[in-house]
Amino acid sequence: MKKIILIGRSESGKTTLTQALKGEKIQYHKTQYTNHYDVIIDTPGEYLQTKNLGAALAMYTYEARVVGLLISATEPYSLFPPCITPMANRPVIGIITKINDEGANIAQAENWLKLAGCEEIFKVDSVTGEGVFKIFEYLKEEDDSLPWEKGDDLNGIERNDEN
Repeated sequence: MKKIILIGRSESGKTTLTQALKGEKIQYHKTQYTNHYDVIIDTPGEYLQTKNLGAALAMYTYEARVVGLLISATEPYSLFPPCITPMANRPVIGIITKINDEGANIAQAENWLKLAGCEEIFKVDSVTGEGVFKIFEYLKEEDDSLPWEKGDDLNGIERNDEN
């Protein structure tokens, strides 16, 4: 699998998505530092929200093959400036989280990610697993075998083409 770094403001759902991608039980955990897993780098939202820490995010992107910009469908604003994706020299995807939450505005979040420059945008609900499989399929490399291709237990991640 291609390694992905997840970047977004605090409470945008980076750690919850990380738990969903790893097949773990979803539980609240405040990320205090950059966590490196096999194919996921989970970053604290404060790195994006604080000017002096933004350079650290730029450096961490070099450790991943894909940059994932996360925006919750419930966020009232975006921290990503227009046309930011050319700053990365690797693919940048958009991920909209909390799509089933009350007050979710998926269209607004999608517009913000398009404005930032994301050409591919994924809509996910990490708690239910909706849409998570599409991220797996995007990150899949030629020799990878995904759980639903082998008939393995998906730990709550549903493979549903309608999502």
